[in-house]
Amino acid sequence: MTLIFIRIFFIILSVVLGFQIGSFVQVKGLDFALIGAAIGCIAAMSIILFEFAMRKVSVRGLSSAVFGLIFGLIMAKLVSDTLALVHLDESVLYSLKVALTLIFCYLGMIIAIRGRDEFNIIVPYVKFSRQDQRDEFVILDTSVIIDGRIADIANTRFLEGKFVVPRFVLKELQQVADSSDSLKRARGRRGMDILSKLQKNKNIDVKIHNEDFREIQEVDAKIVKLARVLGAKVFTNDYNLNKIAEIQGVKVLNVNELANALRPVVLPGEGMDVRLIKEGKEYNQGVGYLEDGTMVVVDNGRRSIGQSVRIIVGSVLQTAAGRMIFGKLQENIKRNRK
Repeated sequence: MTLIFIRIFFIILSVVLGFQIGSFVQVKGLDFALIGAAIGCIAAMSIILFEFAMRKVSVRGLSSAVFGLIFGLIMAKLVSDTLALVHLDESVLYSLKVALTLIFCYLGMIIAIRGRDEFNIIVPYVKFSRQDQRDEFVILDTSVIIDGRIADIANTRFLEGKFVVPRFVLKELQQVADSSDSLKRARGRRGMDILSKLQKNKNIDVKIHNEDFREIQEVDAKIVKLARVLGAKVFTNDYNLNKIAEIQGVKVLNVNELANALRPVVLPGEGMDVRLIKEGKEYNQGVGYLEDGTMVVVDNGRRSIGQSVRIIVGSVLQTAAGRMIFGKLQENIKRNRK
């Protein structure tokens, strides 16, 4: 709404200015005030259309272009002053100065725009900050937003810094929410709800980042690129993204690894309660699960399927898929001891 008001105000001022300038022009008794007002209106509309066409130009790209232009002007000035030491004809020297200015400005802008992602300080938008108070950025990918556990982690205040949601991740999340597949649609809408919940959380700062790397097609590659540009960490539970980021030297916060690290330690000989829900692969085994998803395999537990039983832990096996606990029914152990 503010942008619309500014545009309307700009058009009105342009019309008034055109009217004033036109009123000073008198040719054969004709009043050019209305013509000037019309020209002012057309000029304002043209500038607004040009502004619409530049909506996809990022502040980073514009800043880089300005930096390159300034650098080109400085280089052209230095080379021109050097040539001025040589006795040349004034017209030739003037032509060389113009040519050098155009060449250096063009090269400076092109080089700066191509390397805009490598700028740590962007001119002229220079931000000074203390080195010991550097902001930490954490980029969220689509999978970790849909997963939902990040909302609970954020409430614990264990994570510091600012959460960054790239625009292309938000777009991918919207595509999932609009999917024709009912399951994907439900997952996408859950992700949108989680993101809304994060934005309302006063304990954290969530920002939508508009930088998009159009030359890169894959979302995972864009996330890694943005993380390298911002010096940020990536928060995900995607195994492939985790590996890609680590290979390129980007720090990764993996929800699944955090969940595995927080699982309670179970030692052989300890007792625990578990509800058996299905048969195991081996003869007469029963299988149950803890609240964190850990599989519990119980010998001679087949007859207790559907019941909560007390078991004694025999061994704990850590696999790529997670942790598995093997145990025996406590009553069987007592019976054997008797």
